[in-house]
Amino acid sequence: MIKKAGGGDFVVIRASGTDAYNSYIYSLGPINSVETLLINSRTLANDPEVERTILNAEAVFIAGGDQANYVNYWKDTKVHYALDYLRNVKQIPVGGTSAGCAILGGTYFSALQGSIISSEALKNPYMNLLTLGYNDFLKQPYLSDVVTDSHFDNRDRHGRLTTFLARMSHDKGILARGIGLDESAAVCIEPNGIGIIYGTGTAYFLNQNGIDSTPETCLSGSRLDWYRNQRAVRVYKVKGTNDGSNMFDLKTWAYGSGGLHLYYYVRNGVLHIAY
Repeated sequence: MIKKAGGGDFVVIRASGTDAYNSYIYSLGPINSVETLLINSRTLANDPEVERTILNAEAVFIAGGDQANYVNYWKDTKVHYALDYLRNVKQIPVGGTSAGCAILGGTYFSALQGSIISSEALKNPYMNLLTLGYNDFLKQPYLSDVVTDSHFDNRDRHGRLTTFLARMSHDKGILARGIGLDESAAVCIEPNGIGIIYGTGTAYFLNQNGIDSTPETCLSGSRLDWYRNQRAVRVYKVKGTNDGSNMFDLKTWAYGSGGLHLYYYVRNGVLHIAY
């Protein structure tokens, strides 16, 4: 992100926490300035000075925390529209981690009722904790029908991301896609849609296996069934590298390099893997 910022102004936004990222970002490379904005109310999110600072940035990073705060404080405010302007008009890098990553997709887990673990989501895809937003917040190139999730391995979120896709397919009739990330992995999406995977962790690209590969059972109070002959969701699993030599094509979702192909499917609320 620093390289893409061209030595300009780097802005971190968050709804809680401190400015601890500032010194760290300065240490990563040449940058004109680093500023953290604590935006923890809709009043601040509509403040003209906050809007001006974001619009003048050459890179914006959304910190972790609680994405419900980002939805409650920022959605449909000057901050929301400034971020959309930066990505789609000014075309500067906008990224995020944890909660900041969770709101980058066109579909997003809002956590408005709290978090949810994989076993809960698989047992009841319509549990009150499973709150999804659809194409009403940030608009990122190549992520319109994509939901993102992080802390993928250490919090075992494979099952809940698969359930998010099941809901997207069942509720909206879209070809559902998802990106899951380990804490030590990052996907950097180039203007041509190529996602380059950096770091020492792993990225997972989940893709509903065709528009007709819908869940067999996706109902309130029932365990999820998404079998489809053990081919319900195509997955590309790829490890990050320091030099960014591994990639996945987010324009076509058809190929990548450095990874392996597998499938996720769900029987009676239990996630399975097939090769």
